[in-house]
Amino acid sequence: MTNHNLRDVYGRTLVELGKENKNVVVLEADLGKSTMTCYFEDAFPNRFFEMGIAEANMTSFAAGLSLTGKIAFTNSFAVFAAGRSYDQIRQSICLPKLNVKIVGSSAGLSDYGDGSTHQTVEDIAIMRAIPNMTVLVPADAVETAKMTRAAAAHEGPVYLRITRSDLPDVVPENEEIVIGKPYLLRDGSDVVVYACGAMVSAALEAAEAAKAQGLSLRVVNVSSLKPIDEAALKKLADGVKAIVTAEEHSLIGGLASVVTYAFRGSALPIECIGIADKFGQSAENINVLMEAYGLTAAEILKAAVAAKRKATV
Repeated sequence: MTNHNLRDVYGRTLVELGKENKNVVVLEADLGKSTMTCYFEDAFPNRFFEMGIAEANMTSFAAGLSLTGKIAFTNSFAVFAAGRSYDQIRQSICLPKLNVKIVGSSAGLSDYGDGSTHQTVEDIAIMRAIPNMTVLVPADAVETAKMTRAAAAHEGPVYLRITRSDLPDVVPENEEIVIGKPYLLRDGSDVVVYACGAMVSAALEAAEAAKAQGLSLRVVNVSSLKPIDEAALKKLADGVKAIVTAEEHSLIGGLASVVTYAFRGSALPIECIGIADKFGQSAENINVLMEAYGLTAAEILKAAVAAKRKATV
């Protein structure tokens, strides 16, 4: 699998959208060379708004632009995009259902060097809880490009979560992205692994390793966290003995919550891989953090073995 940087693809897709639609505008909170909105600034300086380190003002300004018919993309690190601007997102964008796209970059633990203040483990939970908000978490660069386009085409508020890390391409180039739909990436008969974001490639790695143990894992990419087609999600568990969820996010309010709620009343055992109720921390690189927080293929495989064992007890 080839690795690509999601931020870079996002920035280049914004430029493509800008060429196709003059109503696309981009707002930045002094991080353009990190979120890669600098590409859009170079291409369309008159449709780019540098708002400085003032995310709340940026969000309110975007709401105003949307009222003039613009498709506004706001950009910052996810911890600030979702957290510092919460009140403006709730009151000024989601209550009136305005057509604003909030893009949280360097999400999860991926900003490993800046530590807990710049890492967000709770942004999906915050955004999912706001009525009228759509929440998208691409698994790779291919899906990032498709979801950026899907966000622009969707009428209403969208939160797009993008990691800082390079990730392997796992989504087929010809896959049509439908908001709300989960996608089967690998079939299997014993345990289904529902994963999102950076954990999708880890789930595929776990599925490959599981073969040596005589265990067959089915891998499903849940890149649309809200809305979610619950019927389709449950259909993808047909025939398996157990379920595992995997996310680079708190176990509270993210993918684990989506799946366990969908399977309420089911007898299938569920094991959840994610971040316990704690903040991130600084590290030498992202791999050190993923190991420390149990966000690895090995942990997914261990959870799958445990879940299947519970199913046979």
